[in-house]
Amino acid sequence: MKIFGGKINPFNKTKCDMCNVIEKIKNGENPWFVKELETGYVILGWNQHFYGYSLFICKQHVREIFDLDVKFRTKYLLEMSIVAEAVKNAFGAEKINYECLGNGDIHLYWHIFPRKSGDLLEYGDNGKGPVWWLPKEIMWSDDNKPNSKELEEMKIKLLTEIERLL
Repeated sequence: MKIFGGKINPFNKTKCDMCNVIEKIKNGENPWFVKELETGYVILGWNQHFYGYSLFICKQHVREIFDLDVKFRTKYLLEMSIVAEAVKNAFGAEKINYECLGNGDIHLYWHIFPRKSGDLLEYGDNGKGPVWWLPKEIMWSDDNKPNSKELEEMKIKLLTEIERLL
């Protein structure tokens, strides 16, 4: 199994991590799943130090955004921006940070981080800066995992906002 954020990724089998997440969604086995859109899947992140942290996973297994057909790419980016707006509205973010890295997984997906003043605690530049300035042991702490009731409430908030924006 591969390590995800210092923890074993529970969705990993033999495919890439994101393909495994999609497979679990299709089988109704992914508790983090929020909504399927035309070009991707919305899930909440496993840890919620940045309350509302979500991912938008492309339905197509490609490495780069430019590997997508122009029409699909345009729709994917539009849907990603709708998801980001929904995250902002649902969780009261002051700012959204976007990351599309792909150095660990060779599958196109976006990290969508809702940001609020003070969310870096005493780290960064007087508490300001990118999410990765927060130490991993804080960001990926088990203390940041929502319980099942909290997770369901978060999913409803985000789903309601996505559907309002579509």
